[in-house]
Amino acid sequence: MWALVQNRRIERLVTHEIEPEQTTVSSIDTPDTTQHSPRKQKSEKKKKRGNESAKCILAADSHGWIWVETSGEDDPLDPRNWTLLSRSKNIGILVFLIFTQGWAGSADSPANERSSREFGVSQTAQNLSTAMYLFGIGSGALFAGPLSESIGRNPTYLVPTFIYLLFVLGSALSPTFAGQVICRYFVGLCSSPTLSINGSSVGDQFRPVKRTFVFPAIAWANIAGPMISPIVGGWISSNPSLSWRLTEYITLIISACAWIVSFFFLPESYLPILLDWKSRQLRRQTGKANYVSAQSRSSFLQRLKHAVPLPVILLTTEPVISVLGAYLILLYCILFTFLSGFDYIFKKTYNLSTGQTGSCFGAVAVGATIATFATPGLYVWARRKTNYEHGATVTPEFRLWPAIIASPFLPISLFWLGWTNYPTVSIWSGLIACGIFGAVLISIYISSYEYIIDSYGKHAASALASITMARYLVAGGMVMAARPMYEGIGVHWTMTILGGLSVLLTPGPLLFRIYGARLRDRSRYADKLSQSEPEPDYPH
Repeated sequence: MWALVQNRRIERLVTHEIEPEQTTVSSIDTPDTTQHSPRKQKSEKKKKRGNESAKCILAADSHGWIWVETSGEDDPLDPRNWTLLSRSKNIGILVFLIFTQGWAGSADSPANERSSREFGVSQTAQNLSTAMYLFGIGSGALFAGPLSESIGRNPTYLVPTFIYLLFVLGSALSPTFAGQVICRYFVGLCSSPTLSINGSSVGDQFRPVKRTFVFPAIAWANIAGPMISPIVGGWISSNPSLSWRLTEYITLIISACAWIVSFFFLPESYLPILLDWKSRQLRRQTGKANYVSAQSRSSFLQRLKHAVPLPVILLTTEPVISVLGAYLILLYCILFTFLSGFDYIFKKTYNLSTGQTGSCFGAVAVGATIATFATPGLYVWARRKTNYEHGATVTPEFRLWPAIIASPFLPISLFWLGWTNYPTVSIWSGLIACGIFGAVLISIYISSYEYIIDSYGKHAASALASITMARYLVAGGMVMAARPMYEGIGVHWTMTILGGLSVLLTPGPLLFRIYGARLRDRSRYADKLSQSEPEPDYPH
C-alpha cells in the first residue's frame, strides 16, 4: 500500500525535474517528510542539498538510452537520505514483522507432549512440526534474496507473509498430524523472505556507520522471537483447561497485526526499484521511451535466472560465507535443539513443570538483550574512528570485533551448561550459561551479517539468503536428532560434542580480521574497497 504513496511522490518529483521553473521539490521518502528536525538549520541545509541534487541533468548515451540514476549522495530518492524518523519507523515495523515470524518457529514446541498424544505419534515424530518449519525457511531462502533484488523488498515481504497467515491458521485447525506437518512447512516457506533478507533492508536505508547502531535491533528480533514464544507456549501447555492449539492462534493474531502495519506503512527501500519507478514516470510524462534504468533493461525472468543460482554459488565458492555460515549453522543447531533439550537439561534434572521449563528460554533472550545494549558503545567507537564524517565507511573487518570477543565464550558456555547439569548444582548455573550463549549468539550474528553486507554490497541479499538457507536446513535435521541424542548420550556428552565443534570455529573471526581483505580482493562478487579508504584504528 505504501508503495502507491511512494509512486505518487516520485511522480511529483519527476514533474518538478522536468519543469525547472517550479522551485519546490516534492519528497518521496515517507509520510514523515513534512516534519522538521529540532535542529532547524541543519534540516534546511539538508533540504537544500536534496533540492539541488534532485534536478539532475540526463543525457542520452551512444545508443540513445537515457539512463536514470541517482544524482549524487544527497539524492532524495535514495532511502539513505530519508529522514531519520521515517527510517526508524521502517526498522521498527520490520522488527515487529521479524519477531512474529520467528515466534512461529517455536511457539508450539512446549506443547510437544500434548500434541503428540492427540495425534497418536511419538514426541520425536512430533518434532517434525518444528523441523518442517525450518526446512521451509531453508528452501525458501534460496529464492528470497534473488526475488527481492528482482521485484523489490516490499512485495517480497508482504505477499508471502499474507500466505503465511493462512497456513498458520491451517496449522491451528489441522485435525491430523500429516496436515499439521504440511502446514508447518509452508509456514516456514512463506516466512523465509522476512527472516532471510531483513539485513538487506537495513543496508538499503543506512550508511555503514549508522548500521552499527541499527542492525543489532534486527538481530535481536531474529533471536528473541524463537526464545520468548516458548515461555508463553509453556504456560499455555501446562494449563489443562487451555488447548495447546492456542499457541498457534496467538501466533496468528500477532502475525496478522504485524502484516497489517507493514501493509499500510512499510515502504519499498530497494534503490534500483525506485529508480525503475522514476524511469517509468519519466517515460509517461515526457512521452519519450528511451528513459531506462538498469532494472528495466532486463526482464523479470532474465534477472531471476541470473540471481537464483547466486546463493548456492556464494555458499560454495566464497570462504567468507562458508566459514561464517558454518558458525551460524552451529549456533542455530544448538538454539533449536534446545527446544527438545531443555526437557532434559532443566525439566528432568530439576523436576520442573512445562511452564517453568518454557520460562528457562528467557535466559537466552535476556543474554541476547544485554549484548544488544552494547550497541551504542560500538557505534560511538565507529563514529570516532571515522572522525564523525558524514557518509563515512568502515572496513568490513571492523564489524568482526563483537564476534572476536564473544567467540571464546561459546565453548565455555556449552561446557559450563553440560558439566554443571546435576540436581545438586543450582539451576541458576545452567541459566547463566544459557544467558552467555544468548550474548554470544547475537554478537556472532551481528558481526557475520554486517561483515557480509559490507563485503558483498549489491549481492548482499543473495549472500545472506545463502547462509539462511544452509543454517535452517541443517538446524531442521538437528531438531529431529536432538531428542534421540539427549536420550542416548545424555546432556553432558551432547554439550561436550557441541562445545568441541565450537572450539574448532573459535579462531574464524580473528582469521577473517587478518586475511579478510585478501579474500575480498580475490572474490568475483565482493565489493573492492578503494585504496584511499583508511582502515579504522583497531585496538591491540
